[in-house]
Amino acid sequence: MVVDGTTKRVTKRRVRTRANLLDAAFAVFAAKGFGRVSIEEVCEAAGYSRGAFYSNFDSLDELFFALYRERADLIADQVAGALALDGPDLDVPAAVDRVTEVLLLDRDWLLVKTDFLVHAAREPVVAQTLLEHRARLRGAIAERLARARGHTELPAVLGGLDSAAHAVVAAYDGVTTQLLLDKDSEHARTWLKQLLTALLTDGSAPSNRAPSNRANSE
Repeated sequence: MVVDGTTKRVTKRRVRTRANLLDAAFAVFAAKGFGRVSIEEVCEAAGYSRGAFYSNFDSLDELFFALYRERADLIADQVAGALALDGPDLDVPAAVDRVTEVLLLDRDWLLVKTDFLVHAAREPVVAQTLLEHRARLRGAIAERLARARGHTELPAVLGGLDSAAHAVVAAYDGVTTQLLLDKDSEHARTWLKQLLTALLTDGSAPSNRAPSNRANSE
């Protein structure tokens, strides 16, 4: 399977066509799921011919990965931007508040992301690229957590910065899985804030919101 496809000449019209195809594919994938969508359905939703599709993508796999990469890069930028506001130091509780306020928690995106994860589990090339994106996100988190030393001590049980970054991503994965089922984005954001504060501090840092009974029971 070719993930990145062939190099094609980039024009403003091609950029617009590609963006429209990605937007249409996102809506169709979220509604039906990857593996249940044809190229014709994507083209119909975008208002383009198969020729327009193939001038931008070699396959649905390539389009699917481009869509994932677009959203994954957005999330990485959101996290990096929120963490960068601390300057040379890092106030972990304050950074957690900022990250959880801006982090993308869109259920349609999570449906598409979950489809991609299942697809990648069966496609080694796609899985490797997904692992690289997740490693880059963890690297950005670990780099910023390094600034916490001497300001806010990370719990020793995490075993270092890399493990702490893994824990942050795992917490996000767990909360978003719950969001897929209960569709409660406000609760997901609150619960993620509580989890990250507990993970990255001694758990005593004040929270803007009191834990809900629902959060404590899940």
